[in-house]
Amino acid sequence: MESIISLLLAHIQVLNNQIYYLLIFIAKNIPLKSKDNSLFSPKYSKLTIDKVPVIKTIEKKDYKQLLKTYQKKHGKPLKPVTSRGGKHPVPENVICPVCGAPHEYLYDNNGGRGQILCKVCNANFNKSKDFDFTSISCPYCGHALVQKKERKIFNVHKCVNDNCTFYQNSLKKLSPEDLEEYKQYPHRFKLRYLYREFVINFFKMDLLSLPKNAVNLTFRKFTPHIMGLVLTYRINLGLSNRVTARALKEIHGIDISFTQVNNYTNTVAAIVKPFVDLFDYKPTTYLAGDETYGKIKGIRHYTWFVMDAIKKSILGYRVSFTRDTGSCILALRMAFAKFKEFPGKALRFIADGYSSYPLAAQQFKLNNMNFDVTQVIGLTNDDLVSTEFRWVKQIIERLNRTFKFAYKPTNGYGSEEGANAHLVLFVAYYNFLRPHPYTYWKPLNNVPELEYLPNMPAKWQMLIKLSQQLILSNQTA
Repeated sequence: MESIISLLLAHIQVLNNQIYYLLIFIAKNIPLKSKDNSLFSPKYSKLTIDKVPVIKTIEKKDYKQLLKTYQKKHGKPLKPVTSRGGKHPVPENVICPVCGAPHEYLYDNNGGRGQILCKVCNANFNKSKDFDFTSISCPYCGHALVQKKERKIFNVHKCVNDNCTFYQNSLKKLSPEDLEEYKQYPHRFKLRYLYREFVINFFKMDLLSLPKNAVNLTFRKFTPHIMGLVLTYRINLGLSNRVTARALKEIHGIDISFTQVNNYTNTVAAIVKPFVDLFDYKPTTYLAGDETYGKIKGIRHYTWFVMDAIKKSILGYRVSFTRDTGSCILALRMAFAKFKEFPGKALRFIADGYSSYPLAAQQFKLNNMNFDVTQVIGLTNDDLVSTEFRWVKQIIERLNRTFKFAYKPTNGYGSEEGANAHLVLFVAYYNFLRPHPYTYWKPLNNVPELEYLPNMPAKWQMLIKLSQQLILSNQTA
């Protein structure tokens, strides 16, 4: 027996020495991080968002004052434009949009094709187009950006300067193989600075719009308690309209149609939405955002969530048919409205690798709300950022699964209004009624009026009452 143990120990020592020499060989000859990482390939640069351009606003001037300043500086008046042949090429009705100089001081700058140059203020404009008093320049070289594409909600501007440092540095990062491919197929690469200018102002859109098809709460046949039962089965237990109507009939003996169930949900959603959106959540500076998908009449739509990663409350939500940046901005606006004072760079916003989040952050920066987006990419912790913030991503993924549990029994929504109404009621239930393990099986947000009510139908009735009181107080104010 002793000889077997000594033989095994000797074999273990031999294996240990082999492992030691293999580790030394790996450390000397095999780098831990490969330089040829496909994640940083130039082909994936289309997923990145460039920094904010330099936006300058051109102020209006008075050409008479500019002429006086010129005469005072040079000791002689500024002469009008002398045209060849005695006929002025600029029509008399054309004036400079910047300083108001008449046609005598305007040049035909491109041979009759419409471009005009003002001799007084040096402004370039086109006589057949409205003058834009804002100029967008590249932040790397200062050259004016050129509009290249026109999309539904934004225009794409590009820096076409070949000497731009951004373009030159992008060329240097290409391998010889990629450089040859770029010469043949330049559309496969993003090497120049790009900026997306949104033509819709998402910062002036109404966030408190109410759903349609709502009815008044005059109970002729049913009571408020029955409506509370409808909401409990429909939202808390995640049943569809038809199954809710069947449950009320088979369990409680209440003969109610699924259409009335739908009317109740639409009406209550319209009432509780202001309470859900205007409640003082006292959010922390750790927020998480994500989007999941569902179906409305068989067509895919997206549901956006922005939640407090520490307190777990849903702060922003949105339903959209497209996975675009506009919907992301509106969901973020709803969440940021919960802050009494925007935290700025102290805010930690964690999302996945989708490009809409940094693009939305760029638009917020243009509206004096500057914050950074931390993107957790992939399913494994391959970098320090993913390792540090993976727990935040897992929290909002858990929220998506909870929402899917409430959504799946509906077999898809029948209309956009129905999807919005169900989402509002889900957020109300999740934030104020649903028990959570994070808060020792109590609701996330403490509302004293709801705390000691005996059952869930009564809590739904009290939540509706509080919402009605808030609407009345806002109308009086």
